[in-house]
Amino acid sequence: MSLQDEARLALACLDLTTLNDGHDTAGGEADVAALAKRARGPFGAPAALCVWPRLAAFARREAPADVAIAAVANFPHGGTDVDAAARDTSVIVDAGAQEVDVVLPWRAFAAGDVNAAADLLRAVRRACEGRVLKVILETGELADDALIRRAAMLALAEGADFLKTSTGKVPVGATPPAARALLETIAATPGSEAGFKASGGVRSVADAALYAGLVREILGPQALTPRRFRLGASGLLNDIEAVLGGGAAPSAATGY
Repeated sequence: MSLQDEARLALACLDLTTLNDGHDTAGGEADVAALAKRARGPFGAPAALCVWPRLAAFARREAPADVAIAAVANFPHGGTDVDAAARDTSVIVDAGAQEVDVVLPWRAFAAGDVNAAADLLRAVRRACEGRVLKVILETGELADDALIRRAAMLALAEGADFLKTSTGKVPVGATPPAARALLETIAATPGSEAGFKASGGVRSVADAALYAGLVREILGPQALTPRRFRLGASGLLNDIEAVLGGGAAPSAATGY
């Protein structure tokens, strides 16, 4: 694919994200409004806008109708409070959002408490039945390849529609080895049509093309659609617009 083709694919599969820390609702609404405006850009729309649960209803009102709204649950800490994660999810669903990005209780999972991780994912899956569920594995903190693969298997068993690398709030986000581990787990799971989302440090079309190449290699070229491939980023849109339009693109609201 040409660089322009890679940029068009990245845009179509982009979860344009604003998850700034420390904003009150009014400040967050300003960021979301700016993001929704950018979703109406000259080169086409992203797959989704990804926001905090409290901003999901506002995002749904502001965004183009053909752009999905995603919001985060159990984020970014990845704790084991099932009720809190379910409340996050209920807020997201009630707001009319179509997608939930939930953080796996990765510390508990890494410590061997598989039941705590499974219970939380199961509760969130029930609370967002009919919506797209992306499970954030925080692969940079799990680090060990075998542990990442076990976490991926658990997420798929509990109904994940996507496996996602990172919150973007830890030092190590998406990496090619972690992406390969998630994609190979999907490919090895009988009947699975789950997707993959690279998030955390994906800032350029070249970065996006690297992950698209892994999806193409492991899941096949037919998986290179928003239904099975996503990129979680904010600044990536700058590079996409620069590649497609030439010159510098306008700055994005910062997210991850």
